[in-house]
Formats: sequence, C-alpha cells, structure tokens
Amino acid sequence: MLVRVVATLVSVGACAVLVLVGGCGAGAEEEREPATTVTVEQPPGNTEAPEEEPRAVDQWAMPDLVGATLQDAQDQIQALTAGAVFRTGSHDLGGQDRNQVLDRNWQVCTQNVAPGATLTAASQVDFGVVKLEEACP
Repeated sequence: MLVRVVATLVSVGACAVLVLVGGCGAGAEEEREPATTVTVEQPPGNTEAPEEEPRAVDQWAMPDLVGATLQDAQDQIQALTAGAVFRTGSHDLGGQDRNQVLDRNWQVCTQNVAPGATLTAASQVDFGVVKLEEACP
C-alpha cells in the first residue's frame, strides 16, 4: 500500500512539473513563432581576417632630453606615450651611487635611447643624471 501511495505521489508530482513547463499528456501544444533565417554575404576573395599590422601609435620618436630636469624628462616621456611608457630609470653619473629621491633636483646628462630613435612601450629608458648644481661629466 505504501509503495502504491509513493508511486501515485511521484506520478502526480511529475505531471504537475510537466503542466508547469508546458503540459501533461498528448493534448498539450506549444505556440511557436516561425524561425527567422539571416543570410550574411561575404565579399569574394580572401575570407580570412586580415592580420593586424603594428600601429604607429605604439611607436614614438625619442626626444632629446639631455639638459632637462629628471622630473621634466619623465613627464615628457609619459606625455609623449600617453602613459604607455610610464616608468623610466635613472642612475647617478657623479660616481657616488646616490638615489634620485627628488627628481626635480637632478639634471639629465645622458639617455640610453638616442634622440630620434624608436621608442616603444617595451623600451627601457634610463637617464644618467647629476645634481642640478653639478656639471655633467
């Protein structure tokens, strides 16, 4: 008896689920809209996507920054590349291995990327600097 009650409850539950999703039994029909077909024509010839060429935006001409303060040199690189080259390096040419803490107090004497050379986002720009009151070696 218990088995028959459980089987009846399972059948009723399954039918209730079917009614909720669309009907129980052979008489249920769904209303469907006709399918729409979209045809996209491709131009004759090469059907492969063209390869992207390097964009000129990713390359810049390195400015001559010798004589500028270290801060101005860094600012000019960031402005020229719209931030693509955000970080530059610098080192003390005075032979004392001093850190450049206040960039405005240092002047650029050398640059490892020559003026007019191609500068890219992957370029590692490094400036040789001395204190403003010192002469470039």
